[in-house]
Parts: sequence; structure tokens; C-alpha cells
Amino acid sequence: MLVIAALLQIAGLVVQWYISGHAPWSNGYEAVMFISLIGLVSGLLLYRNSNSYIPAAGALIAVILMGFAHGGAQMNPQITPLVPVLKSYWLMIHVAIITASYGFLGLSALLGMFVLLLHIVNNPARRGFIEKSLRELTIVNELSMIIGIFMLTCGTFLGGMWANESWGRYWSWDPKETWAFISVIVYAFVLHARLIPGMQSKFLFNFLSVVSFSTVIMTYFGVNYYLSGLHSYAKGDPMPIPAWIYTTLTVVAIVSLAALFRYKRLSKALGRAQAARRPQILP
Repeated sequence: MLVIAALLQIAGLVVQWYISGHAPWSNGYEAVMFISLIGLVSGLLLYRNSNSYIPAAGALIAVILMGFAHGGAQMNPQITPLVPVLKSYWLMIHVAIITASYGFLGLSALLGMFVLLLHIVNNPARRGFIEKSLRELTIVNELSMIIGIFMLTCGTFLGGMWANESWGRYWSWDPKETWAFISVIVYAFVLHARLIPGMQSKFLFNFLSVVSFSTVIMTYFGVNYYLSGLHSYAKGDPMPIPAWIYTTLTVVAIVSLAALFRYKRLSKALGRAQAARRPQILP
């Protein structure tokens, strides 16, 4: 069913490309639809075992983004002509790579959230099954993050080449450029934190994968609608912060604290059980 859904969405983008005459990721609505497709496809591509959380996470990305595209007042589905600066072959290259990276990073964030939820429901009775899922999801999370940051980094460098052709400079610390740089640095830190003694924890890695996605949200949505720059859609009028931002922050905070509590509690219980099984050496 998910493969059929992906094929239907691909067909819709192809039709939109044919009607508009340009790549269907030139504005906010089209980009969100394209990211939802990449999120769905990423879940299918990384599904290599019986763990159904992986394609489910990709499908959830598509559902969330398509609901946002069709339910938000900021998204306009109308097909419009391209602005002059976007009439370039770089639209098909730079924008496609950048937005596709958001799909893989979104999958990483959702898998990290699934891991936190599994920590909450973990208990000694089913610890074996849940620990197996935790290992599998962490591996796929890491792989999805590596693909995402690779595409994000390449897309950022290609954006500099497009900027040089359009505006005569490679980099000017425009808000979009700055936040794209911040996103790359943050995700690079998360990937390298697993090599730092004291931070080699699957729980910490998955938690950071969830928190790090806030930089992507700021890069794509925040810059476009709240900051003025060459990449933004802001007109200078103040816009209220959407309610889903506060809801998401609250949910992430509650889930993270509950998962941390259960993780610490089970770790202590496991440590006591291992200590009890050690042979006692009589004096």
C-alpha cells in the first residue's frame, strides 16, 4: 500500500511538472509535497528487515507534511509562473538535493522519537524484543542521518555556486545560508558524538536526532516566514507562531523526560541484577 501511495504521489508530481513547465519544488507548497514523498520513499528504501517501524515512520512523515500543506494558511497550492531568479537549471539540482535531505533527516527524527517511546514501554518482561528493536532502529536512524547530512552538505555547496551565478558571490551570510550552515554543524556534531567517551549512548543519539530536527524546521519554515533575506518569503508583516510549534515542543519534552526516567530506572535495575549474579568471594 505504501509503494502504491508513493507511485501515485510521483505521478502527481510528474503531472504538476508537465502543467507548470518547471520542477515541482519551486515554492513552499510544492517543496512540502516533495519532502513528503522523499520521507515516504526513504522509509521504504531503508526497510531491510521485519521492523515495521521504519516504513511506518516514512508514512507518518508524508501524512504530517501533506496535512500541513493542505491545512495551513501559509501554503498556496496554485501553480504560478517562476520568479526570474528561479529560472535556472540549478532549481532542479540545488533545491531538489536540499529538500530531499529534509526527508531523510525527518525520518531520522521520527525514528528517534520511536526509540524514546520504546524506552518508555520497556520492561524486564519484554526487554529482549524491545532491545532488538532499539538496536535496529538506531542503526537505521544513523544511516538515514548520514544520507541526510551528506545531501544537505552537497546541496549547500551547490547553492553557493548558484548564488555566485545569480548574485555574484558564493556566500553572504543570508539567514537561509546561515541556518543551513548551522544545520550541517549540528548534525555533524550528533554523528561524531558517538565517538566521544561518555556520550556513546544509543539513548543520547536518538534524543539528539529528535532535537536536531529543530534546526531543519528553522531553516525551512522559520527563515521563510519570519526572517527577511534573499531566500525568504517574509514581507515584513508579523506572523503569529503556529500552535503546532508549542504542541510539538511540549510533546517532545514530556516524551524525552519520561524516556530518560525509564532508561535510568531500567539501567539501575539491570546493574543490580548483574551484581547479584556475580560470585561472592569469601574472605
